[in-house]
Amino acid sequence: MSIDLTNPIFNDETAAWKHFEAVRWPDGPICPHCGVINSADPIIGKTARHGLYRCRECVKQFTATIGTIYEGSHIPMHKWLLAAHLMCASKKGMSAHQLWRMLGFGSYRTAWFMCHRIREAMTPKSIGPIGGQNRVVEADETLIGGKKKNRAFAKKEPKKHTVLTLVDRDGDSHSFHIANVKAKTLRETIVKCTRRSNNPSLKRPGIPVAQPE
Repeated sequence: MSIDLTNPIFNDETAAWKHFEAVRWPDGPICPHCGVINSADPIIGKTARHGLYRCRECVKQFTATIGTIYEGSHIPMHKWLLAAHLMCASKKGMSAHQLWRMLGFGSYRTAWFMCHRIREAMTPKSIGPIGGQNRVVEADETLIGGKKKNRAFAKKEPKKHTVLTLVDRDGDSHSFHIANVKAKTLRETIVKCTRRSNNPSLKRPGIPVAQPE
């Protein structure tokens, strides 16, 4: 995917807000307090922030960012849009350090904060079963957690956490925090998140899988 960095929504704050409002409110501003559609006036002034509206019904102020990952952020909207576009369009992903260098933030923590919010917004609401007919799902687990000597303020060894990952070949992958590496614990997650294959050559004895929907 090509990235057109000359697009005004990535450089101009007013254009960025117009674009975001058009996507969020295709039928006009919607008051998040009373739910009235297209019954708000923009607040214009030297001290008024971008995208601020006042509802004519409940007389409360609001912006298009309420209820989104941008709510409560002081980061300019055009940088939010550029960061989201870079993370979605980059073939090999985008690290917080790279985003920090490209967007010119004064603090690395700002880029780190943006990456976490954008990735959280990408998380699906529900995880559908993976695998199925003529497909292979691979499962593996690992322990996550560093050593005491690598943590500046740790007084004791950090607790290790077990993470199970299910990978659908040429498909999706999902990771889960599990209590322990036991057959019962692993079975619950595998049965819940995979479909049964009808191909006998892809079945392995002793590996429980879910029934097809």
